[in-house]
Amino acid sequence: MLEEVRISGLGVIDDAELHLSDGLTVVTGETGAGKTMVVTALDLLFGGRADAGRVRTGAERALVEGRLSLNKRTKFGKRILARAEEAGGEADDDGSLVLSRSVSPEGRSRAHLGGRSVPAAVLSDIGELAVTVHGQMDQVRLLRPAEQRAALDSYGGAEISELLEAHRDAFRRWREAAADLADRTARAGELAEQAEYLRIGLAAVEQLDPQPGEDAELKTEAQRLEHADALRTAALTAHQALAGDPTAATLDAVDVTSLLDAARRALAAAAGDDPELAALATRTDELAALVGELSTDLSAYADGIEGDPARLDWIQERRARLATVARRYVNGPDELPEWAEQARLKLEGLDSSDEALAALAAEVEKLRLEVTDNAVRLSAARVAVADEFGSAVTTELGGLAMPHARVTANVWTVDARADGPSIVVDDREVAVGPDGIDEIEICLQPHPGSPPLPLQKGASGGELSRVMLAVEVVLAGGGSTATLVFDEVDAGVGGKAAVEVGARLARLARSHQVLVVTHLPQVAAFADRHLMVDKDSGGSVTTSSVRWLDDEGRARELARMLAGMEDSMLGMAHATELLEKAQATKDAGFKQPRRKRTKK
Repeated sequence: MLEEVRISGLGVIDDAELHLSDGLTVVTGETGAGKTMVVTALDLLFGGRADAGRVRTGAERALVEGRLSLNKRTKFGKRILARAEEAGGEADDDGSLVLSRSVSPEGRSRAHLGGRSVPAAVLSDIGELAVTVHGQMDQVRLLRPAEQRAALDSYGGAEISELLEAHRDAFRRWREAAADLADRTARAGELAEQAEYLRIGLAAVEQLDPQPGEDAELKTEAQRLEHADALRTAALTAHQALAGDPTAATLDAVDVTSLLDAARRALAAAAGDDPELAALATRTDELAALVGELSTDLSAYADGIEGDPARLDWIQERRARLATVARRYVNGPDELPEWAEQARLKLEGLDSSDEALAALAAEVEKLRLEVTDNAVRLSAARVAVADEFGSAVTTELGGLAMPHARVTANVWTVDARADGPSIVVDDREVAVGPDGIDEIEICLQPHPGSPPLPLQKGASGGELSRVMLAVEVVLAGGGSTATLVFDEVDAGVGGKAAVEVGARLARLARSHQVLVVTHLPQVAAFADRHLMVDKDSGGSVTTSSVRWLDDEGRARELARMLAGMEDSMLGMAHATELLEKAQATKDAGFKQPRRKRTKK
């Protein structure tokens, strides 16, 4: 649930706070006061396009901040928190999640989620899970066949969702394989040349069998062999300086080990008389031990250094062969093993032999049959729910002052197109795409005797508003987002129909948080919480703020909306009556107490 939103520097809004609750919240105000800017702010907050033109003149930036209260036990709460954690954001101690979005006058946009800077696309992901915004243009979108298909699919629930996902996956794999087959067939000669080049290189590399890091190791060994005498002499000289030369003729030769032994004996004799000297004696013992270990290591190193001309010749020849092959394919010998692995993978995609093309053609046909099976099952599922969907929307329209209207959802297939993919269904070649083989058309019959016509041809603005609201009410039971926002979707509606729209929105608010920007008093009367956008013109500067209305404030606002006379006793009486009737309708229509939302 969206708990609160703060807007600053956006359009006419200088600084405003919206404290929201569950149920139905309405936002009203005079024309031009900035009601729609509230919806614009929510769109921006949840990843919408950053428009520098929306930044208030003189403001450093436009900023929208919001707080989502989440229930971790719901699927939406779990998915939102998982997406936030994936992006590095963290929920507050009370389980809420803070989002923010800012836009500079230059158009630079910044987004934050749970205290972490994130791409705007992450806020969009959160918005898809948390909020559904229906603007005035959504009525136009409902006219599009793709949106009508999406509405039907959404009504179909998990069954259609799973079938659609399976079809899209199979369709993608089919088209990729078909494109690969066409490419290999058309470029057979070119691919054969590339494959031959890779095969020759692989044969050379496999014959050498280079190991990772081998050239660097051989280089180090060659250097040791080339300088074996000098290395052995250096090690023996250092060893003798530390431990002495046992072959020396005189016994008075000075070495580090002998000198350290003398130092240890001198300190040991007096160490018991002073703790500080005792500590120095201990350090001398440690140094003697280190010298002994170093002397032993030097002796072993000298013994292990031997000149081996044959080994040196072999190393130099091996490195030369590695370098010769490497120059043809990579930057250095150590890159040959990785190149060979990539070459083997690339060869698999370059094989244009008759056998390879036949195998790929068989795979394409197998995938085509899989697509056909999935598309047919998806189509059958859509046909199965189409009548139920139409009946459900028709029922809702009956409660929206269209008692005689009838909505139908028609599902059909179209013949294959010359420039698009197709499959054969019941001995007929039909067009197919990632959404299946179906064309969906929602038709409206406003009253008996009139022909059912597609929405884009036969629905008026008011009828379209009510059809869209009816669809939303129907889909709400199928698991739509927890928060629904409507921006003047009641345009073109008035009178009794407006009352019914308000009642339906109130009904929708029993299971969802609903925020409605409206100009109709009949709709505003059903609100559980009423916010008003105030416009203040100071000189040439216009600002707007948002405030919560109490019962008296609501009556005054409804009186203004009814007749433009908020101070009229008659207008106030009419507004009070409207509020009382709306409450009575809610009480009569919703006998059961509203489901309480737990604190998230």
